[in-house]
Amino acid sequence: MELRQLRYFVAVAEELNFGRAAERLRIAGPSLSQQIKALERDLGVRLFDRDRRSVRLTAAGQELLARTRALLDQADNLRRAAAGLAGGEPVRLGYVNWCPADLVARASGVAQLHVDAWVLPSHTQAARVADGSLDLAICWVQRGDLDTYALDARRIGADRLYAVCPGPQTAPVPASQTVVLVDADAASWASWNLYAEQFARSTGARVVRIDDGGVTGPSFFDHVRRLRHPVVNSPKGQTTALPPDLAQRPIVDPAPLWNWFLVSRRDETRAAVRASVAALTRQVDVPGTGEAGVWVPASDPVGGR
Repeated sequence: MELRQLRYFVAVAEELNFGRAAERLRIAGPSLSQQIKALERDLGVRLFDRDRRSVRLTAAGQELLARTRALLDQADNLRRAAAGLAGGEPVRLGYVNWCPADLVARASGVAQLHVDAWVLPSHTQAARVADGSLDLAICWVQRGDLDTYALDARRIGADRLYAVCPGPQTAPVPASQTVVLVDADAASWASWNLYAEQFARSTGARVVRIDDGGVTGPSFFDHVRRLRHPVVNSPKGQTTALPPDLAQRPIVDPAPLWNWFLVSRRDETRAAVRASVAALTRQVDVPGTGEAGVWVPASDPVGGR
């Protein structure tokens, strides 16, 4: 159970309409519905009775609403008290699996940067910035996400993706001869799935659909062995050591680049947050920038340009 889920609960309870609540929270309607269902599972009670025409609080929902508001007030008071003890309100930053090694040093003297311990998927971190659970996030976003969530994005880094294949072969492999894995678990792999499918459409790479979370980890290596074909490695697997029977091969014609963006709210007014964005993205050397033969999705904020 997360504080942001409790904020979602209160918003839906006040609006009694998922569409209006989603617009108010600046998140997608299906994501809001999924988070409410997850909260109901965690609590073990149904909070809303809903059908196509109406949304109503259940008796349990009515009982828990006042307590939830009080809990959120306590959380806000705790945050303000901690900020006072620290001498200033912190800037909360989340990430997925990559962040600059000198992240905190870059913000030194500008703001108290608190890096969130929860490592969550890109689409989740972007939503947390939109709903105020985070001030900043390093994640992958599409241009449409920025409009949907009213966010700004500045590129802060990039991973040049490579292929993994059986055997000792390490020569570059054309993108058209690679495989990309697309996982059925959209809650965990939504961003990667979108990227992979766009890559396949653009280059002719083959899509293989899986349902075991094998986009990364030991299951990924098993898929490589089973397919006996170069498989594009996701950003989450960039630093994972390969088993001795597998090899890394550069991808060419074109080379896929996964951009990392520092995401913030468009209507952000806090000076510390705005100063942190400027400090964290100042003089950033992004790999692949301006190189010929590099591919990013057309939906990428710097793609198709």
